[in-house]
Amino acid sequence: MKNILAIDTCTEVCSVSLYTNSTKTSRFLKDVAKSSGLILPLCDEVLDETGLSVKDLDLIVYSKGPGAFTGVRMCVSVVQGMSLAFEIPTLGFSTLELVGFGAQQKFNTDKVAIALDARMNEVYWAQINQGRFTGEAIFKPEDAPKLGANYLGVGSGWGAYSQALVEATGVVDYQAQFYPMAENLIELALNHIAQGLPLDDNLPLPTYLRNNVAQKSLK
Repeated sequence: MKNILAIDTCTEVCSVSLYTNSTKTSRFLKDVAKSSGLILPLCDEVLDETGLSVKDLDLIVYSKGPGAFTGVRMCVSVVQGMSLAFEIPTLGFSTLELVGFGAQQKFNTDKVAIALDARMNEVYWAQINQGRFTGEAIFKPEDAPKLGANYLGVGSGWGAYSQALVEATGVVDYQAQFYPMAENLIELALNHIAQGLPLDDNLPLPTYLRNNVAQKSLK
């Protein structure tokens, strides 16, 4: 794959990265209201900087959730539009896997416990053990699995529910201020392709681990 565009808007941050000529051109926004609504201008910026257009893309990689409802829908909608208009293949990754992979790279660890704040006193959860991503789910922090102190906790859930998560998991070292980044989507995609795994055949779709938001909010 020569030209790959990566997009993430699924949490409180927003980022894009364009891979071309073995170089990444990236943008990252944090602490900006409704940052997911800026995703198209950010895509235009990295394309303009590299002299490319959407039709030059060989692949679009994206985070498909779980995450903020509006952000997940925005990310998938943008990818759907580009993919359908220009017949560009796509590849989606879990937001949790994206965060965990980034932590593996930055902190040089093969045991990561990912927890994103899902509101309503719940977390989006998954874990990575020796490169294997498993356990994607949503539950209350006190119901998180017992893992032990050899795991590193990452994600906003560790900031919102640190005491409950530490007590439930036995994880004592965590980085709550750790976010998904589109640059790491590029690396996930390159690894995926290097293993000979297929691209997505179907229309890009979001991952929602919580399907009954309305019912829960009325309780």
